[in-house]
Amino acid sequence: MGSGEAQEGFPKKVNSGKATILALGKAFPHQLVMQDFLVDGYFKNTNCDDPDLRQKLNRLCKTTTVKTRYVVMSEEILKQYPELAIEGLPTVKQRLDICNDAVTEMAVEASRICIRKWGRPISDITHLVYVSSSEARLPGGDLYLAKGLELSPETQRVMLYFMGCSGGVAGLRVAKDIAENNLGSRVLLATSETTIIGFKPPSADRPYDLVGAALFGDGAGAMIIGSDPVFSIERPLFELHTAIQNFLPNTEKTIDGKLTEEGISFKLARELPQIIEDNVEGFCETLMGTVGLTDKDYNKMFWAVHPGGPAILNRIEKRLNLFPEKLNASRRALMDYGNASSNTIVYVMEYMIEESLKRKTESKEESDWGLILAFGPGVTFEGILARNLTVQE
Repeated sequence: MGSGEAQEGFPKKVNSGKATILALGKAFPHQLVMQDFLVDGYFKNTNCDDPDLRQKLNRLCKTTTVKTRYVVMSEEILKQYPELAIEGLPTVKQRLDICNDAVTEMAVEASRICIRKWGRPISDITHLVYVSSSEARLPGGDLYLAKGLELSPETQRVMLYFMGCSGGVAGLRVAKDIAENNLGSRVLLATSETTIIGFKPPSADRPYDLVGAALFGDGAGAMIIGSDPVFSIERPLFELHTAIQNFLPNTEKTIDGKLTEEGISFKLARELPQIIEDNVEGFCETLMGTVGLTDKDYNKMFWAVHPGGPAILNRIEKRLNLFPEKLNASRRALMDYGNASSNTIVYVMEYMIEESLKRKTESKEESDWGLILAFGPGVTFEGILARNLTVQE
């Protein structure tokens, strides 16, 4: 593990032994959905003419703040598998057939983009961490991703299944541990998700499904993580200082998902934003305290928060008294891609770099310290205290 001191010969901004994010990449399916046209298309494709449900979805589409999303689902898929739009039919096999192929294809594309940005040969990847809540098979998607990328058979793989929205930061925590405890290692973290696994026609018996229809999107993300960058080739973006995970006892039903004959069924309790608001401050203080930061530093730091939805972002902003611009990257990711589950933190971090560079050109001071946060089933809090290295260049 790193001592906290800069290694001799390294720029002082990078601490020896500490894991860094060396590259980011993303990929999406070809189907782009404009939120303004979502309702008409969804009700047409599912042959539903319920005016009350239509009105409710219209309202939800406005409140989510989402403008565009990418999805695997298409008219071609529904023509091939019309049973996906019919209530009550056993379709888990068909869904998994589509999902397993789709998540692998997207993960391969995102990983290749990330590796190109990284600049080193793919043979230098020593470990693979793969995250998804959109597939179920044996062997898992980690093997199919390794095969698609033609990774060495000696690549050491870790698979994280069904961690939901916290999966991306959980994967980053695991990749950090690997990088810091295996000298010279380079870890590829890949996430990939599609909503086809839970696609259903609208139903008055399942009002929470409409929230998913208005909010969630598909895609993939990738990162390269490693310690002690080779500065002649690698350009570290973030240094990962401290990572923690907490679950809140007796909240396991707040985000509830079950794999059934009809695919995955999700229930999100109304109290989820309140639960996050009530617990986020103490969680952040634990992370920040490791380097002596306090609540007085909130508005000096960067905030890369998984945008589970606008209500969650609003509650965090209010509880921590954050300046509105502090969550710009999260709100932009939500607007452009929806909540893409584990992938979304990659999109947030790309926007975070963009926002930091913009502030630097405007000569605005900003601390390099910040938090990477996500919330998932459990209810589980994932957090990483990090340094944005791009603000120091």
